[in-house]
Amino acid sequence: MDSLTQACLGAAIGGTVLGRRLGRKAVLAGAALGTLPDLDVVIDYGDAVADYTYHRGFSHSLLVLAVLALLLTLLARAGERWRRVTPPIGTLRWGLLFGGCLLTHPVLDAFTTYGTQLWWPLTTPPVSWHSIFIIDPLFTLPLLVGVVAALIKGDSPRLLGWGLTIACFYLTFAVAAQNTVNARIAPSLASLGLDEAPRLVQPTPFNTLLWRVTVVEDGAYYEGVVSLFDGQTPLALTQLPRGAEWEDAALATAAGQRLQWFAGPFLRYRVDSHEGETRLVATDLRLGSPGYHMFNFTLAERTEDGWRPVVSERLEGPRPDGDAFAALFQRLLVPQANACLPVDERLARCLTPKVMP
Repeated sequence: MDSLTQACLGAAIGGTVLGRRLGRKAVLAGAALGTLPDLDVVIDYGDAVADYTYHRGFSHSLLVLAVLALLLTLLARAGERWRRVTPPIGTLRWGLLFGGCLLTHPVLDAFTTYGTQLWWPLTTPPVSWHSIFIIDPLFTLPLLVGVVAALIKGDSPRLLGWGLTIACFYLTFAVAAQNTVNARIAPSLASLGLDEAPRLVQPTPFNTLLWRVTVVEDGAYYEGVVSLFDGQTPLALTQLPRGAEWEDAALATAAGQRLQWFAGPFLRYRVDSHEGETRLVATDLRLGSPGYHMFNFTLAERTEDGWRPVVSERLEGPRPDGDAFAALFQRLLVPQANACLPVDERLARCLTPKVMP
């Protein structure tokens, strides 16, 4: 999630656990602890793909953060004894403060699509449950209201507790909505022969009512959107080329293999020319929105002898404008069974099941 949300979550936990004892200090300490794991963004791993795929790595490991929480708890308790604090806060409350603020950060991140390496140092792929967009005002607002009130009053654990409760209920609703969409689209995908293909269902920006469906199969990928208000409207999918003919060349590079581990199989490949050079570019299809993919990376350049790996660079993709967001809002309210997504018509064709079982 975004830094503001993580700070608010940590602040709410800090104020709830120790607000009556430490007042604003508990809220501010919680906010600092809640954002601490994201400080790994300042580390330069050497190239764009490495920076992209090592983020949310060791600093988001449940093992690392649990050990850190334990050490901070022991230090805080030892500091109390050294200063002869009476009455003492106690090991349990210090543990709830440090453990709660640090461990909820990566768990919340795992509900987004980016990918969180909860089990580092194991080399298992990142965890992504795809249940909530990386910025969702309806999740953040209850936490923010409680934190602001606590900072003004100096102590507002009840309001902070309500903020945490509402945020948890909203996250539960997001998971339920995701499961509903998955169940609703299953017959449509089966009628298209895509029921066994890798599938990603995630919310569109800033809400949990309109969901984006991405399916990958062989040389193509398919994009669609589903509203919770659609009822039994057939799923419309836009078919797009994935550039699978370039996949072997991409996977011959270390950066390509790393991206495959991080985001595969939701990757698209293309070849383009820039300043007289022909480059092989990989795009992460998971992030952004259809037609607006922001994470594109150079992997190799063509030479007389074939493809030569290069130090990867990130290429900026097009960003959604007001018209794109307006189209999504309209789609939320009005089912459009036969409408394709707004992408290049030369590359896409619309697929809609004829019968919705």
